[in-house]
Amino acid sequence: MDSEQHRRYQTSMVSTYYPEASFHDSLVMPDGTEQSQGSDILTRLHSGEVFIVNSRRRNGLILFKRYHAEFAGPGAAVGGDYDCDCQRALPIGNLSLLTLESNSNQERQNAYKIRRQWIRLIKQITENPVPGQRVQKILDQFEQYFPPDIVALLPDVAFALLVGVLPQTVGMVRRLGSEVNSRFNY
Repeated sequence: MDSEQHRRYQTSMVSTYYPEASFHDSLVMPDGTEQSQGSDILTRLHSGEVFIVNSRRRNGLILFKRYHAEFAGPGAAVGGDYDCDCQRALPIGNLSLLTLESNSNQERQNAYKIRRQWIRLIKQITENPVPGQRVQKILDQFEQYFPPDIVALLPDVAFALLVGVLPQTVGMVRRLGSEVNSRFNY
């Protein structure tokens, strides 16, 4: 009997949590406006062609997959088979995607190496077991590279999916700053 109740509890947990894990058609920005995700960028990513995020600009893409997000910064490869599962894309800065020369294998390899480096940076942040510290670190990293006013416009859910926390945790860290770790002992 206990096992039946336990099984029902697990089923209800999954069914109530799953809708929160799926991604919506638009993001609600911190200022309350809705931003529809660039369908033209997503169409380009799904075309099978490989692009490079322009390394001469402070720009990038947050790529929303089913259960997580990835950041592709300057010099990184995007598109092709690597991002066929991308559901949404959020451009940061003045996004510029360059077409990869089809006969340049070296350029392609370098772009994929840079993409892996961006992924490793985020992985290092997510290895911290304290959610509030992960959020603070990703916010610090973005604010070092992008102007703080641009980072402030990015929705909580974007950072949450990058470092594996709830959007509410991101909101709390944004409001309380570094105080969050001293106030709440995770």
